Amino acid sequence: MTISRRKLIEPQITPFYHVINRCVRRAYLCGDDPHNGKNYQHRRGWIVNKIKQLATIFCIDVCAYAVMSNHYHLVLKIDIEQQQKLTPEAVISRWLQLFNGHPIAVDFLKEGQVGAEKQQALLNLVEEWQQRLGSISWFMRCLNEEIARKANKEDQCKGVFWEGRFKSQALLDEKALLSCMMYVDLNPVRAGVTQSLELSDFTSIQQRIREYQQLKTSAKQSPSNKAHIQLLPFVGAEHQAKKAGINFAFADYLELIDWTGRCIRNDKKGFIAPNQPKILQQLGIAADAWLDHSEQFMERYANVSGKWSRMCAFKQHTGGQWCKGKLASYQLHPN
Repeated sequence: MTISRRKLIEPQITPFYHVINRCVRRAYLCGDDPHNGKNYQHRRGWIVNKIKQLATIFCIDVCAYAVMSNHYHLVLKIDIEQQQKLTPEAVISRWLQLFNGHPIAVDFLKEGQVGAEKQQALLNLVEEWQQRLGSISWFMRCLNEEIARKANKEDQCKGVFWEGRFKSQALLDEKALLSCMMYVDLNPVRAGVTQSLELSDFTSIQQRIREYQQLKTSAKQSPSNKAHIQLLPFVGAEHQAKKAGINFAFADYLELIDWTGRCIRNDKKGFIAPNQPKILQQLGIAADAWLDHSEQFMERYANVSGKWSRMCAFKQHTGGQWCKGKLASYQLHPN
């Protein structure tokens, strides 16, 4: 039985989610289509540019992304605190960047107030839109609908472009988050599209590496994000000061992903370096278990990943009767 999306995405349990959407009818997001000889590389830019726009409007941070030939991955974090702090003016201003505004809301922005008879209607609109600005479902709706319209117009056809509603996986702890981000960032390497992280176009890891290198070469300057998505930063030990971000140092993550990528490349199959990366040592995860997750994260779990006890609790919360991934969970959480 299909589980309601509202139950699968519960920000009070975890703000982190992995989402994936795939094309239908052999449609292509990018690359060369062998069936008609056309190249759709430019559609990858459509996806990234739209994500960039939505990330500035919604109270949702992007942790990782990868746009492939006929599907894309996102790892998202719902920023509940930011969502709750939005003023009515901010809510309306953000929403009007996506949709034509309700006349009452438009009048409120222009005049700064509305008549007493319209105040309740305005409050209802602001409350509804504020909830939507923290909704992954609305984030994905705004992303997918525009891409589908543009692709159908380019293909001169009508009908469904995506194979169905997006799939989501709740990431219940930092091990699940780290493993999923690694799976997403290594998609092009695993698919044989490229053997270099730096050449993995339209991925978050390529963007992070370029920004990291820019910071190293010019320490006094912040990396320019004019053409990039504003990614949720790695904060390392700074998370102790409650700074919002991913609780690892990017240098350690880069070491881990480089090590993992070298291990799963076809010409290095079965190779495991004698010295494991610092993060794996800290988390106590075995090398074999980590590599298995980096290649088959989607296959190991259904719609939730994390410590087994929390997975079962989440599944019970959603009304499900069976939870997939017990062995994988124990591998990722050996202690």
